[in-house]
Amino acid sequence: MAKLSTHVLDTTQGRPGAGVEIELYALDGAARTLLHRATTNADGRCDAPLLEGDAMRPGKYELVFCAGDYFAAQGLALPAPRFVDRVTIAFGIAHADQNYHVPLVVTPWSYSTYRGS
Repeated sequence: MAKLSTHVLDTTQGRPGAGVEIELYALDGAARTLLHRATTNADGRCDAPLLEGDAMRPGKYELVFCAGDYFAAQGLALPAPRFVDRVTIAFGIAHADQNYHVPLVVTPWSYSTYRGS
């Protein structure tokens, strides 16, 4: 069964990003619909797929990671305003029968992503 998943890697501290709040939105033109909220577990992953089965549909989506709140909770000294705060990754699902894994590699100063398997 096809699914959408994610995980967070904190490369500042060299460990999974545990406790990061994530929101998933579906985009339809100017409309933005919240589909799912999750918080990463001790391994930096969500306990269940963000989408799976019939919920996997071709279209445009956004994942929003509350990275600034995560780093503040870690006790890191952050500037005000934060340089990296809410990280939004806009991506598309072209094939609803395939797995899409959209990880976030993040520090208080940078982030990157890729399509994983």
